[in-house]
Amino acid sequence: PTNKGDTTRKEAKRRKRRKMSSGALFLRRSLMVAPATLAFVQFEGSSVTKLEGTEDAVSSAKAKIVSVMESSLEKNGDGSSIGPTLVRLAWHSAGTYSKKDGSGGSEGGRMKYDPEKSWGANAGLAEARAVMEGIAEETGLTRADAYTLAGAVAIEEMGGPAIPWRRGRSDAKDGSSSPPDGRLPDADKGTLKGTVTHLRAIFHRMGFNDRDIVALSGAHALGRCHENASGYWGPWTYAETTFSNEYFRLLLEATWTIKTTHKGKPWTGPDQFETPDGAIMMLPSDMALLWDKDFRAVVEEYAKDEDKFFKDFASAFSKLLELGTTLAKPPPSKGWLSKLGF
Repeated sequence: PTNKGDTTRKEAKRRKRRKMSSGALFLRRSLMVAPATLAFVQFEGSSVTKLEGTEDAVSSAKAKIVSVMESSLEKNGDGSSIGPTLVRLAWHSAGTYSKKDGSGGSEGGRMKYDPEKSWGANAGLAEARAVMEGIAEETGLTRADAYTLAGAVAIEEMGGPAIPWRRGRSDAKDGSSSPPDGRLPDADKGTLKGTVTHLRAIFHRMGFNDRDIVALSGAHALGRCHENASGYWGPWTYAETTFSNEYFRLLLEATWTIKTTHKGKPWTGPDQFETPDGAIMMLPSDMALLWDKDFRAVVEEYAKDEDKFFKDFASAFSKLLELGTTLAKPPPSKGWLSKLGF
């Protein structure tokens, strides 16, 4: 059975790890930038001293993102922060890609404009967009780079793996090049079989496989659903600002039943699942990972091996953030010179 005490102890351990000095933390993060654009920054307390290099803007933006997360955690006072929403912003800015025609993806930062900013799937992201657009303007990053960097920084700051990230996205002037609506995953397609088919269609369209689908679903360790955004309610885990494999452990070990009441009244929202205490929930798309035997095998693997989950998630999430950009394309062939090692 699910042991809430285990979750609490794991969260405390992660929070202790995240309270390392900001200087050591940011220095380690700076090394995750692609070698071609590597730079170093010197931290003095909460200030940033820029040194020579091409990544001053990135280092400054990282510091600002962490500061925003810490401020929101303190302001909210309930264990929640803007961090999970920054991950969702990065995810949704890139998750519209189609490998068939190369449309969509994180290039352009088009969620600033209609139609993308008004899509139902992007409800609740206005604050996160405004924060990152402000940081982009302050640091000189493009808006598209800032949207994706937000997710990479937030994952690691909340105890997750370092996410390889590269700058180089440009900004669109309007939303005229946005792909059609409907490319982001839905929580429910009416039946478990239909939802499984939908998940594969969405992720395979972007070039991901079944293991990637489960790994990326692990981001549900973070954050919560809001009735005024998606219609659903509640967090997936007991530690919504801690990135871990708890999502998979809870998915397998907790007792899940259809939600029928909410705060003493009948639940009138869409179908979702909850634990007996009603404190955490799962969506039909989460339960679909248990229903499909191939998905379930990966869920069971990640529930037992957090290091493997972290490794696979970092690889898949980094790939996601570069979809639709020139960063994701291999360098042009050098012909016969390449055979000589040049």
